[in-house]
Amino acid sequence: MKKNFIDGTNIIEPINRALRDQGFHTPTPIQEEAIPLLLEGNDLMGSAQTGSGKTAAFTIPILQNLAANHKKPEARTTRVLVLAPTRELAVQISECFETFGKYLRLKQVLVYGGVSRSRQIHRLAGGVDIVVATPGRLLDLMHEGAVLLHRTEVMVLDEADRMLDMGFIPDIKKILGKLPDRRQSMFFSATLPMEVVGLAGSMLRNPKRIEIVSNLKNDPRIEENLLFVERENKKSLLLEILSRSDVSRALVFTRTKHKAHSLARQLAQKRLKADSLHGDKTQAARQKALTGFHSGSVKILVATDIAARGIDVTDIDHVINFDLPNEPENYIHRIGRTARAGKTGTALSFCDQTEVEQLHQIEKLLKKPLPVFTDHPFHSAVVAAAKNATARIAVSPRSRSGRPRHFGGRSYPRRRVPIAAKSANR
Repeated sequence: MKKNFIDGTNIIEPINRALRDQGFHTPTPIQEEAIPLLLEGNDLMGSAQTGSGKTAAFTIPILQNLAANHKKPEARTTRVLVLAPTRELAVQISECFETFGKYLRLKQVLVYGGVSRSRQIHRLAGGVDIVVATPGRLLDLMHEGAVLLHRTEVMVLDEADRMLDMGFIPDIKKILGKLPDRRQSMFFSATLPMEVVGLAGSMLRNPKRIEIVSNLKNDPRIEENLLFVERENKKSLLLEILSRSDVSRALVFTRTKHKAHSLARQLAQKRLKADSLHGDKTQAARQKALTGFHSGSVKILVATDIAARGIDVTDIDHVINFDLPNEPENYIHRIGRTARAGKTGTALSFCDQTEVEQLHQIEKLLKKPLPVFTDHPFHSAVVAAAKNATARIAVSPRSRSGRPRHFGGRSYPRRRVPIAAKSANR
């Protein structure tokens, strides 16, 4: 007998088959709690860490409900609308619908800026089952009359906290104003600041609420290390780490678009397979960088925080914070790019003297000090002293396990854990 992905939900065989094709057998906590509630038609506010499987938590029940009530959409309308803050995340969500709905006859359109409108308008003309969109381009098409929302049955707002950070709330409110009152609404976010909770209250009716406590703050699959370094030595330290044989795919975060572009170019000049991902690149260039990173032809992707929630690559073994983020929550989103789908990973954070305050904010959020690794050729005792002088936070240069991890002739700690069963970690 073929096993259902989630017991008791009666997920239809075409979706279960697609899940089995991908090797997904065990639901994540957010999937296990959200899918039954959404199949019952409830509105939902869900919060869970990056990489916890939120996308599958809403795509699976949406596909099931569409298949159970199959009907031809009216011209220029969509039955389902999913809003995402970035093109990369929109593409990821669209791919999830395609993957799990590949045995269903449903029509989907991906709508985002940076590409020609004409193809999107043409595909919307006959009506579609699902639209996955970024707010700006969707509003453009709405103003042109290319898409109508008065027949929309389901609306999803994904990464709502990121929407707030990026200033999308006025656009979202305009879109909400065009939706019918009678609909199912889903609201997913990695964090829940008060502004986001307020927005949820205005768009949901008697919602069920699920909040999965973030394991990234103490996730044994991610070995976190802090490296104190002078600003002028950061690039040399990065080259030292990237030259080690255990680094097969690394995501490097910088604070600015200019630095991401410049650093990737400098790494390429050192004959490293590197590319950059940031908001100033064209959509074609961004897609090329992502495709190369997925395929492995690009070993190192240097990115701004635009990539912190839009990259779904299961075998990133290293996340390197070349610059610490200004917003402490982005630290969690960044390191969540590694240790996906039950694998282990390493997160290394560089800290120079100008970033001590950002470090304090991150540790305050995590409610723990980051383990400090000193056994590297660019360790700065001056930066370490500056950090300790401004906050008496005891830090340990070794993990609790005490077992060192070797890269080249040097070592840094890593906790070894069994690899968990593969789940729908999308």
